[in-house]
Amino acid sequence: MARLAVALLVVAVIAAVVLGLALMAHASRVRSRPAPDDPKEILRRRYAAGEIDEDEYLRRMSGLSQDW
Repeated sequence: MARLAVALLVVAVIAAVVLGLALMAHASRVRSRPAPDDPKEILRRRYAAGEIDEDEYLRRMSGLSQDW
């Protein structure tokens, strides 16, 4: 009976560690995504959709990268 309790405890600890790691990985992926209203992200989407050409994309991206 004691062996069963120890085995269940070990399984519960391992499950808790795996769940914690999975939650941490998910949280880091969510935080690393750019905000949908970020100007650079909007510019990337417009370029990918073909709304602006490469020269316009590079010019505007350069303007966004400057410290004013």
